Amino acid sequence: MLPSPLQPIKLSIFQRYGVEVFIKRDDLIHPIISGNKWRKLKGNIAAAQKLDKQGILSFGGAYSNHIHALAYACKQNNMKSIGIVRGEAQYQNNYTLTWARHWGMQVEFVDRKTYKCRHNEEYLYQLQQQYPEYYIVPEGGTNHTALSGVGEVITELNQQIDFDTVILPVGSAGTISGLIKADNAQHHILGVAVLKQAEYLNSVIEELAHVSQDGSWTLLTDYHRGGYAKFSEHDCAKLAQFSTQTGIPVEPVYSGKMVLALLELLEQGYFPSGHRIVLIHTGGLQGLGGQIERKLLPEEFIRVIQSHLPSAPQAL
Repeated sequence: MLPSPLQPIKLSIFQRYGVEVFIKRDDLIHPIISGNKWRKLKGNIAAAQKLDKQGILSFGGAYSNHIHALAYACKQNNMKSIGIVRGEAQYQNNYTLTWARHWGMQVEFVDRKTYKCRHNEEYLYQLQQQYPEYYIVPEGGTNHTALSGVGEVITELNQQIDFDTVILPVGSAGTISGLIKADNAQHHILGVAVLKQAEYLNSVIEELAHVSQDGSWTLLTDYHRGGYAKFSEHDCAKLAQFSTQTGIPVEPVYSGKMVLALLELLEQGYFPSGHRIVLIHTGGLQGLGGQIERKLLPEEFIRVIQSHLPSAPQAL
């Protein structure tokens, strides 16, 4: 579904602070490869095909949205896939990896020490020698090849609405880098880091987008709710209320942290009256399956979000 829909959000808090808020529903692009995963994989799959590679090799955790999306995307493009997964083989039958393996992904588990080498040139060289017919894509699909697909969000938005600020969750920094590069300082790009001690991502963004910290973009690093994949029952209660009031499904690891950050920023007077804000829903709803499986979510939140869980395709 492109361009992805732009949906206004009507909440009393937005009226109270005199702002208009919209959400770019990239979660609706595709039922399986949704949000920023679709946009980042688009360029990487094209690059692999151009090089006549048989498949794609990439990295992720045992519940990775990227690994899940990559497996399905490769299946649909008649390509092989390998996932280098942080963790033990006991995870192979979890919600995420069961589907990844169903779609043909070869899952290889590595310990944390080995996984930390995923950006090491020597380690990557060894992997390329071991798998010469595979195109290697970094964790999260974040590389220069992914940026043009992500940048199409800005092209679509410019055709849909006049706006002041874009807000999005930030994990590996590929999506925010693509937006910054495409926007060319026309708007303010505001990223909400979802992991602790994420200040290093500023240099990652500068390298990917080829843009220094010039004031046109900001990475907020104090709204991670305790760290990557960390959240409280109180957080989930607020997100359940948001989804009930708006009909927009969010999960507490990425899009939810963006929503909670926005509400806190409004209370702090961060945005002037009359400001027009666009949230980017980066998908990731498949992650709810693993969170429910591990009993990490309160029953109230599950009741609200259950109907929004993405369904797996019936046939491949």
